[in-house]
This record gives sequence, C-alpha cells and structure tokens, in this order.
Amino acid sequence: MTLSVHLHTLGSAQRTLLRYLRLDVPPGRILTLMGPSGSGKSSVLASIAGTLGSVAEGAQALRFEGQIHLDGADLTHTPTAQRGIGLLFQDPLLFAHLTVAENLLFAVPPGPRAQRQASVQQALAEADLAGYGERDPATLSGGQRARVALMRALLAQPRALLLDEPFSKLDAALRDQFRAFVFDHVRARGIPAVLVTHDAADIADPDLVVELPHAG
Repeated sequence: MTLSVHLHTLGSAQRTLLRYLRLDVPPGRILTLMGPSGSGKSSVLASIAGTLGSVAEGAQALRFEGQIHLDGADLTHTPTAQRGIGLLFQDPLLFAHLTVAENLLFAVPPGPRAQRQASVQQALAEADLAGYGERDPATLSGGQRARVALMRALLAQPRALLLDEPFSKLDAALRDQFRAFVFDHVRARGIPAVLVTHDAADIADPDLVVELPHAG
C-alpha cells in the first residue's frame, strides 16, 4: 500500500511554493518532510488529504497540480472523506463534550455495537488507558490526550497517515515516548505515513527524508 505524490506545482496565482516534488512512501514506513517555515510542508499534507481548499496564501487560494496515488488508486480528485487518509496534528483536537471512549467510538466504522465497543476497549488498552473510557478528556495529561488522538485516527482504519508536527507541544520526555508509540503503531499496521517536523530527532528513517527549500 504505497503512497505516491507527484507534485508539479503547489502555490497560489501570485506565488509558487513548490515545483517538481516526488514522494514515494512504502507500507509501514514514515517519510519525514522538513524545511523552513513557509516552505509548504503543511500544504503538501493538505494536498494529500484533499483539504487544500481550506488553505490560503494571503487572500489567494492554493492549488495543487500533480497526481496522488495510494495502493495504485488515483486519489487526486477524490473527496477527502473517501481517501482513507488519517490526520494527526499538533493539538489532539478531542471533542470536549464527549468522554474519552466516545471520542474513540466516533472514529470506529459502522458495524455491530458490541464489536465497535470492543475496538474502543482494545484501543484504550493499547494506549495504556484501560479504565479511562468514561473520563473527560480535559482530565487527561498531555501525553494521554496525544495517545487518544492517535488511537482515534487509527480506529478509522486509514490506509495512510499524515502527521503534522504531532510531537512539537510535548515536553522532551513525553515527546520521546509518544514518538516511539506513533512509529510502532504505523509499522505494526503496515501503512505509509508522512511526518512534518522541524526537529531532526523526529526522523523515523534516515533514508526517507525530504528537505524542502525556502519558498521563492
């Protein structure tokens, strides 16, 4: 299930952020995308996810020209909800009005209720949060909320995962632990992932690093 991105141009009518970028991410591998602020890293993720329409360069909408393939299927013009791509951001973005378990259940695909509930309990156990299902997300620590956010993304059964600086707001000790937790789960599920970061310590695979130039 390889993720392939062939970018010809990315930018607005007045400014080009990127030209001629190719990313090929094999199953279970994490490609690290680095570069200075404003170089287009998060816009590349938005292009892959199909959410670029919500991103603007000043008053100008950004446009992606190229092709995106996942497991051989062309996703370039596929709606976001049908791409099967998970997202993890700097902030956990948990629903404050739902319990921890309800946050996780929200992502579980439709099916028998007992089976869906079992998936939630398994995810809590994997996150070392068994017994935390009825808790308010606000009562969790930063590291716990981050683990819930990852498990929620994975419960949706994505075919690829995009990681937009998910470690940047954690302190050093939590950052190391959560980074290993994320990478282990990506590899265990055999899905391709793209990680945006400014920190070389976050690099998962030195053979899969792309450094973007400063946008001209």
